[in-house]
This record gives sequence, structure tokens and C-alpha cells, in this order.
Amino acid sequence: MTTADAGSGSIRVSLPDRVPAVVIGAGPAGLAAAAELQRAGVEAIVLDKADRVGSSWAGHYDRLHLHTSRGLSGLPGYRIPRRYGRWVTRDGVLSYLAEYAALHALEVRLGVTATAVERGVDEWRVAWRRGDEEGQIAADTVVVATGYNHTAMIPDWPGLETFTGTVVHSSEYKNPGLLAARDALVVGPGNSGAEIAADLADAGVRVSLAMRTPPNVVLRAIAGIPSQALVISMSALPVTAQDLLAGLLQKVAVGSLSRYGIPEAPRGIATQLQRDDVTPTIDVGLIQALKSGGVQIVPAVEGFTKDAVVLADGSSLKPDAVVVATGFRRGLEPLVGDLGVLGRNGRPLINAEEQLAAHPGLYFLGYSNPLTGNLRQVGIDATKIAKAVARRASRR
Repeated sequence: MTTADAGSGSIRVSLPDRVPAVVIGAGPAGLAAAAELQRAGVEAIVLDKADRVGSSWAGHYDRLHLHTSRGLSGLPGYRIPRRYGRWVTRDGVLSYLAEYAALHALEVRLGVTATAVERGVDEWRVAWRRGDEEGQIAADTVVVATGYNHTAMIPDWPGLETFTGTVVHSSEYKNPGLLAARDALVVGPGNSGAEIAADLADAGVRVSLAMRTPPNVVLRAIAGIPSQALVISMSALPVTAQDLLAGLLQKVAVGSLSRYGIPEAPRGIATQLQRDDVTPTIDVGLIQALKSGGVQIVPAVEGFTKDAVVLADGSSLKPDAVVVATGFRRGLEPLVGDLGVLGRNGRPLINAEEQLAAHPGLYFLGYSNPLTGNLRQVGIDATKIAKAVARRASRR
């Protein structure tokens, strides 16, 4: 793996003026795209502003493990080794991604920020910045793979700026010790919020979990079988059938959580993803924390005062700290916002091998967020992109 380190004292590797393909982002999707392009005989360079591959994983909380099984989460050309266990830790994912880049000898340039993607007469141009250097790279193909969870999203609650307690987004949370709270409010019952709430409760923190819409809570494995594998087996069925089968499994494995403050979700698992872009909450400790009383469900947040959080039912809480687990934006506007390739929600209009007629050679990878597992899907889609690029190159 070739890298460019922006740190002092490091050798700066020059950037080319032209390459067949530029991949933006050195996370799982970007590395998979580069490896598959290379396998298809297409030279690619990977740009990333961070100082390591998979940098977004390094920022996640300490407790994090993959919610998908090791055997169904590897990238093309290199399975995740058994030594990382069935449910790979955050640090295990980071080590695996570094191994993946090295094994495939990927041309990764770190410390380089892609600032814009522009269309030339018959090629793409990727503008870049590294410290006080700036330049452009011309390419026939550009793959944007900056990550589904890119930019932290915090609602514009009234009074938030006046609150004197600690407020952090889930992307900033590491562990209970660093949060240093005796009483915490976690906002959002999705995967990050649920796991952070359980993490805090396990450490003896009094935890309230604010919820607006009840989630579909599922187990990570049922009878030893990863839920991901069960979902994959249903994925070819109509959405209504997926909802029915997943709902039956949910009732048998989880049962009703209404007595603990979580009523039945308003939509089935597949429909909720299709209509609301909301994945199920995979249980890695929340159910036990609810049953033990370590986590209390409270209404949604409506606003803040100087020393309290106001809830939707008019009541208020006075936590030492608030962890906001309200999700992320894709953050693609600065990069491709002028190209007309983004929907109103900021997600690309295309994904994987799909193409827009006005923008041949521009691909997006990792923005589909499927029930069957994001890492699994980026591997599948990276292969599709590489095959499409190779076919296009053969016709030039």
C-alpha cells in the first residue's frame, strides 16, 4: 500500500495528473472498489483526508462490534480472518481494513482531501488539497465512497445553545468514563443510541432513552443463526412477506417490549427501511438494560432550557450529559452538489453500477444501507462497478 502522510517529517508522495480511476474515500467501500478495479485491470488511486484507512471506524465508541457476522462481512478477495471472532470489534475492523489495503497493494494517498468533482469535455477532474498544496487529477472513472455515515446530524432544538450540561453526538462518544456523567439522556433508539444507552447502564449510570418512533428491536442471532443470514434468505421475497416472516421471528425471539416503554413499531422491518430509511435496532444489551431498570424510556425531546431537557409530554429532565444519536447526513454537497446527482435527502440518485446519462463514469458506492448488511453489499456492488468500468474501457 502506498500512502501519503500529511504529518511533519513524512515523505510526501507526489500525486499524478491523470489516472484511469479515482476512488474518494479509504473506508470499506473505497478499498473494495479499488481492489475490484485493480482485479479488473483498471488502475485506481484512493484519496482520503484522514491519516489511516477506515478512519471513521477509529472514531466509533469503544464497545462497538459489527452487528453483522464475520463470515458475511468480508470484502472481495480477503475474508475476515477467524482470529477476529464472530462479532468483530471496532479495532478488529480497523486492523482488517489495513490488512486488506496492504494485501492488495492499493494505491492509497492519505492526508489528501478531495474538494470537488467536476466534469470536463471527455473526462472527470477531481480537485484535491493537501496542506498548502492544491491540484487536480483527471480520470475516466470516479467512484465516490465517502461513507453512509459521514456528517453528524443534530436537530435544531429550541434552547439547545443555552443548555449548560454536556451535549455530544454519538460520533463523539467513546465510553462512560470519558463522558463522566451520573445521569445521562440518550436521544434516539437506533443502533448507536441503544448500544450507548446499554453501555452507560452497564457502568452504573442512570440512563433515560428518548424515543419518538418505536423501533423494531431484533436479536443479533436467533438460535445461533445470525439474523443477517435469516434476512438474506428472505431478501428475494416481496416486502410484505419479509415483514410477515421477520415479524414472526421478532415476536418469538424478542416478544413484546411495551411493558418497558417500547410499543410495537408502526411498520414492519422491511417497510420501515423502504419508506423511512430506518433499519431495525439490533439488540446488544438494550433489552437486558430495560428489564433491569438500567434504562428508562422517555418521550421525544422538544427543547432545552439552561439546566433541563424538555420532553414531548411537557415533563423535563436534568441530566449531566446528553448523547445525541440522531443519525448522520451523507455530506456530499461540497463534493458533488453542483452536478445534480443528489436527491432531496442528500443521498445519491444512483448507487453501485447505475449510471446517469449526463455523467458517464461517475459511480457511488456504499449508500444503499440494506437490511442484508452494508459491508456485504459494498463488496457485491464494488464488483459490479469494476465490471461496468472494465466494459466501458474496452469500448473506448
